[in-house]
Amino acid sequence: MKIYTKTGDDGTTSLIGGERVKKYDIRVEAYGTVDELTAYIALLADKLIDDERTEALVDELQRIECRLMSVAALLAVGKGGEGKIEPIAEEHIEELERAIDRMQEELKPITKFTIPGGHRACSLCHVCRTVCRRAERAALRAIDSDHTSKIDRSATRYLNRLSDYLYTLGRVLTERLKVEEVLWIP
Repeated sequence: MKIYTKTGDDGTTSLIGGERVKKYDIRVEAYGTVDELTAYIALLADKLIDDERTEALVDELQRIECRLMSVAALLAVGKGGEGKIEPIAEEHIEELERAIDRMQEELKPITKFTIPGGHRACSLCHVCRTVCRRAERAALRAIDSDHTSKIDRSATRYLNRLSDYLYTLGRVLTERLKVEEVLWIP
């Protein structure tokens, strides 16, 4: 199978179900941003893999990458594709919640915003978090759009929880890597 099809040379792409849309369609923007997030999470996992303080997190991040492929697929469903992609299971959202709760046990409570930085892994966590929020906003715009097919809300629920996970992970990495956590004090 060739990697290029030439079918997108006219500026369109196919959604799941066969519907052709412009490459700047709001749904393409949404699942493209999830794809970007997946790549950043892979980079974060690669950064954590060879450090005994953080390597236990790599499996969890790789599971998240797989879930994000499903989120992207849900956002890519067009006319004729309804029902072809399974929603994100509630257990996967709850898995993120349990991970957040587990990580919070390692952390001191704070009442200020965290300023990213101090270590590449910590900063990358915040890059992932902000891309995740952008993906969530794009997905919500696609849901609210009049011309899109019905997008399963489990996709946006997962993204919402994932951004909380990534924020918490950034704080945990700050703790485990012995980096000073800088809080925003206006």
